[in-house]
Amino acid sequence: AVMRDAIDAAAVREALRRAGLTVDCELAPADRGRLVNVFAKCEPDSSGQTRGRRHVMFDDSDINYTRHIRGVVNAVIASVIGDPMCYVSAGAEHQGPPGGGVVAVLATVR
Repeated sequence: AVMRDAIDAAAVREALRRAGLTVDCELAPADRGRLVNVFAKCEPDSSGQTRGRRHVMFDDSDINYTRHIRGVVNAVIASVIGDPMCYVSAGAEHQGPPGGGVVAVLATVR
């Protein structure tokens, strides 16, 4: 599924549903055992904003912006699947809308 921005939990839920998993707000406990992993590719919006709010990912001199964005997207995914187990990679230029990216789900078949 395509994430329109770094906090697009709806895209995470869509990817889970496309993999045949049951999800309302969070992944159904009965399907957690079927989830193998979630992979995402992301990039902070170069405008310095997410949904009209300023972000400072490019301005932090201590931590590279790729670490910031991976932490944000990992937290969004973890909040939906109920588990921090996922892999998030930065550097999604031209792989989705500005500030967004892609998310994919691996799940076992029933």
